[in-house]
Amino acid sequence: MAVADGELEDLARRLVAPLRTGDVVEGATLVAITGELALQYDFVHGDARACIEVVPRHGARAERVHTTHFALGHRGGSMHGRAALALCAALAEQIRRNEDAVIASLRAAPEERVREVRGGAALHDDGGHYGLSPYRGCSIGCRFCYAQSRLQPLRTLLGHAAAPWGSWVDARVDLPELLAHELATRPCAPIKLCPVVADPYQAIERRLRITRRCVEAIAAADRPWPTLVLTRAAAILDDLALWAALPRAWVGVSLPTIDDDVRRRFEPRAASVAERLEILARFADAGVPTFAVVQPVFPGDAIALADALTRVTAGVVLGPLEGEEQAGPAFDAFAEARTARWQADRVAELRDALQARGIAVWTGELPPGVTA
Repeated sequence: MAVADGELEDLARRLVAPLRTGDVVEGATLVAITGELALQYDFVHGDARACIEVVPRHGARAERVHTTHFALGHRGGSMHGRAALALCAALAEQIRRNEDAVIASLRAAPEERVREVRGGAALHDDGGHYGLSPYRGCSIGCRFCYAQSRLQPLRTLLGHAAAPWGSWVDARVDLPELLAHELATRPCAPIKLCPVVADPYQAIERRLRITRRCVEAIAAADRPWPTLVLTRAAAILDDLALWAALPRAWVGVSLPTIDDDVRRRFEPRAASVAERLEILARFADAGVPTFAVVQPVFPGDAIALADALTRVTAGVVLGPLEGEEQAGPAFDAFAEARTARWQADRVAELRDALQARGIAVWTGELPPGVTA
């Protein structure tokens, strides 16, 4: 059954009504209202930008301003912290006027583990690049994935039946058509398909092919859009020829360990270590630049991982664990690996090994030199 999805964006708009894009708040202009991992409000003031995120209060982590039902915080952007915090406070005041009525209007929805949803923006401005998410919710269900702490409370807030992370997916069935329109009308910037909200090549992609149709829309666009994809799924090999035909494409995998037994404890439904290395090797052989993300680092031979990555990619992103989420039982077998010191030491060991082998280690969302 197809339902209206702009549901998160609609909720975001209703919470701050009568504010709308183009209005000025605390001297900054509200330029976008979207819904992805959170209800998101983007502001600009001159050259400064701020992204204000609103999440259900019980799903909050480091948010700074609270209402009865929600928590607000700012991330990224170049706006001074005090100015961004003032925007949080101003939005919170508006939300307080609306939240009780908005919450009361939400009705319990029938339990659906796979929903076909429509509407909403295709491209989400992440500051210097666009995010593109064909799915919300992920059947791979990595136990440490931080998206669950954001998406699960939003799903409950919207009235959907409680379901474990990894057991539900919202499929954005009209996304390729929305994307084609935006590719013709929005400023060109790199596009990133990645598993922050959901892996673009999780199992349902082989049935619905939403990701494939999005890549086809990018290939058919009048302008060459730099496009990156990050995955833990072998299904991306189905689209090897399509990605290889794009004029500016980068393909990456997330690979937190070289030990497949360890991988299986934390990512039981993801591609194996061997399959992920094969993804990188086959795309590299096809002339597509490849990269890997090692974040968090799980137990395993760091030198062997560096050797394996050296053969199939020229760039790697490294980062430590940022929260266990539902992976606590898996970490019980590797108690030391959950500590900040162990994570920092393994990241440093892997960085040194990669750099000694001539592999670039970079930070940030995009490989060096990837611009519009």
